[in-house]
Amino acid sequence: MSNVFIAFQVNEESRPVVEAIMADNPNAVAVESPGMVKIDAPGHLTINRQSIEERTGARFDLQQIHINLITLSGHIDEDDDQFTLSWKH
Repeated sequence: MSNVFIAFQVNEESRPVVEAIMADNPNAVAVESPGMVKIDAPGHLTINRQSIEERTGARFDLQQIHINLITLSGHIDEDDDQFTLSWKH
């Protein structure tokens, strides 16, 4: 199974997104570099709107992740509540 990944700029806006991803994806591994955090996960990775909102205490539109997104790898499946990366067979 191949890894998927997503990378964000390191800043206060992306911090709760990264925290939510790590909490919701126990197999994910975050690697921080200067100015960037890359999150790898085997097979799939899901970003849940509700998890981000729990950390920020405010309504969150998942389209906001694109502001601090650097790159990603995998097929994207998204709706108003989840953003999922996976490698479909």
